Amino acid sequence: MTTELQPLRDADWDAWYDKLDVAFGGVPEGPERRAWWRAVTEVERAFAVRDGGEIVGTGGSFSFGLTVPGGAELPVAGVTLISVQPTHRRRGVLRSMMRHQLTDVHARGEALAVLTATEPAIYGRFGYGPATQEMRMTVDTVRLAAPDLPGVADVRLRLVDPAAAVAACERVYAQLVPTRPGMLARRPHWERLPVLDPESERNGAGQLQCVLAEVDGEVRGYARYAVKPDWDHTGPRGAVLVRHLDALDPVAYAALWRYLFGIDLTASVVARGRPVDDPLLHLVADHRRCDLGVREALFVRPVDVGAALAARTYRRPVDVVLEVADDLCPWNAGRWRLSGDERGAVCERTTDPAELALSVRELGSAYLGGFTLSALAGAGRVRELRPGALAAVSPAFGSDLAPWLPHAF
Repeated sequence: MTTELQPLRDADWDAWYDKLDVAFGGVPEGPERRAWWRAVTEVERAFAVRDGGEIVGTGGSFSFGLTVPGGAELPVAGVTLISVQPTHRRRGVLRSMMRHQLTDVHARGEALAVLTATEPAIYGRFGYGPATQEMRMTVDTVRLAAPDLPGVADVRLRLVDPAAAVAACERVYAQLVPTRPGMLARRPHWERLPVLDPESERNGAGQLQCVLAEVDGEVRGYARYAVKPDWDHTGPRGAVLVRHLDALDPVAYAALWRYLFGIDLTASVVARGRPVDDPLLHLVADHRRCDLGVREALFVRPVDVGAALAARTYRRPVDVVLEVADDLCPWNAGRWRLSGDERGAVCERTTDPAELALSVRELGSAYLGGFTLSALAGAGRVRELRPGALAAVSPAFGSDLAPWLPHAF
């Protein structure tokens, strides 16, 4: 087999995307979603692997801004649209694409690569570690009282056309981005993603709805949702399917959930992709009626260890020498001294003795504060080389708010 990795040409996008459809099961995207993917594809960051002229592998990345602990926005590569045709699997095609892409990301000066994984087990061997979690919940709104706080009655709730309200919702979202690690700053065309609503993807639910929460004429929050009707012998059993809910203060937040709990002819509220420390858990009386589940969401991979660790702040003073292993990015391998606190950090090469040993995968998992170095050490993935180093360093990587990825890519 002779394959060649080439930059994607704009004229080849349709053929390239068709191959991606085949690799993911052969069910083509509807025209609305396909047009959106075409609009957001950064062709200059995309590539194709060809065998005799035929496309057998696809890949690309997005130019995102990612909030890191301390509130800074770090330019990162959002890895996406990775596929290998069934005829060319287990032949080194994926590894060659990953190596090419990481080299390109490094050349662009981006310290991190991030992705969401359809099959998480694949990407660990390329240095990507699970860094955020997301929660799903199915809330029994028949048995649970609606959330309430003083001042909720003063919040005006207004149903609006989702597309017409994009600008107002984006202003709320933009104010929240610096407040929580893992959030993505929107790039052009990405504001359309939350309101994509092809009928073919509704699975029996109604069309997308949007409700705004306003105080003194200012939009303080919003919720996008659809209602999926259902009935049994006892009566209506419909579900409110929450797609997004963001608010700038607790009162607007509680008002939006109260509204969703009270929609007629429904018995539950279903929300996926919520932060694991969602305040709703403290607004209801019984977690057991919320049927909670958690899974990993964003995977993080340091591409420039020194720049990545220096870009964030630390919850307590830290001064440690890390021995980092990295098979794909040899410029990362070796010893780094990290010194920092809540005001900033530096991370530079050193010849001093190492105190903790880990690979870039574990560093990625701990980077946003979603997983602790101590937990990773408990799994044998971080080794303590100086007694006491782990207990001193692990809390410094923490985050007050759980890191959260607001949407996939």
